[in-house]
Amino acid sequence: MSFGLPSEFSPRLAFGTLLDGLKAAGEDTRLRLLAVLGEADLTVSDLTEIMGQSQPRISRHLKLLAEAGLVERHREASWVFYRRATEGANGVLAARLLALLDTADPILQRDRERLADVRAARASAAQAYFRAHAEEWGRIRGLHAPEAEVEAAALEIMGDAPMEALLDLGTGTGRMLELFGERISRGLGLDLSPDMLAVARANLERAGLRNCSVRQGDIFNLAMPRDSFDAVIIHQVLHFIDDGARAVREAARVLRPGGRLLVVDFAPHDLEFLRDAHAHRRLGFSAETVAGWMTQAGLEPVGFKTLAPAQDAEGRLIVSLWLGRDPRKRDQTGELREG
Repeated sequence: MSFGLPSEFSPRLAFGTLLDGLKAAGEDTRLRLLAVLGEADLTVSDLTEIMGQSQPRISRHLKLLAEAGLVERHREASWVFYRRATEGANGVLAARLLALLDTADPILQRDRERLADVRAARASAAQAYFRAHAEEWGRIRGLHAPEAEVEAAALEIMGDAPMEALLDLGTGTGRMLELFGERISRGLGLDLSPDMLAVARANLERAGLRNCSVRQGDIFNLAMPRDSFDAVIIHQVLHFIDDGARAVREAARVLRPGGRLLVVDFAPHDLEFLRDAHAHRRLGFSAETVAGWMTQAGLEPVGFKTLAPAQDAEGRLIVSLWLGRDPRKRDQTGELREG
């Protein structure tokens, strides 16, 4: 078990930040909680099982850790997930404290064993959900180019430009985070469906991508500040919503200067059964439509390509990929400038 330091790591912290953090972590259960939350996003119920303590006691310890900024909380429907803080001074302190721990310590080893049991139960539930929907997903995949071809095209159009932080909107199974996970320092996937988030969380844990996490979120109202991500991906999502332009504007808002937005969706088609059987609101988008949304959102469309379905495919869905770029740049002083 290793605990990577955030990219903005600095060895110096404000007196109050350090003191509050040390007070919060300076108790055996809270230090164990901090360590296990460095491994995975977990609920109070998960942590109760791992720690072997009552739910009120675990909740009280989590409250103190959250107040000190060492852990973060996010809600998914009726559930609340916790994870170790990764950003800012509190993220630095949390990582620094965990880096000092002996990972071979018997207490931490026992907690990891119990965490493995929790993960196994999660994976089993996620696979059950996936199996229940595999037939309908498989039918849609059979209508367009193979997924491997779509993923290769996504990697190609994004190019080799560095990406520190990636946001995947409508993350679904978390596949885009898996695809780009080794190229980024931090990845976040948002989805409205708790069932899909469970699948994504299990997939990311199986892939060992501890730099990626998922949570429930609204594509139209991202609870994050401007200039937060180097790249945003909207993969096979826009056809499920009524206002694609609004989603693109919100994605553009959180892009950093020079950041890129990748949209993957279908070209216009006439497969009406997708509306009734699979809740598609829009039957594809023209090249001009999505490029226009990007332009209206202040982005510069810089890439477009299409992928025709295999000749033996039962349908005729063409996959389109659009790439937009934030035209802002920073000069040598760090000030923003246009173009």
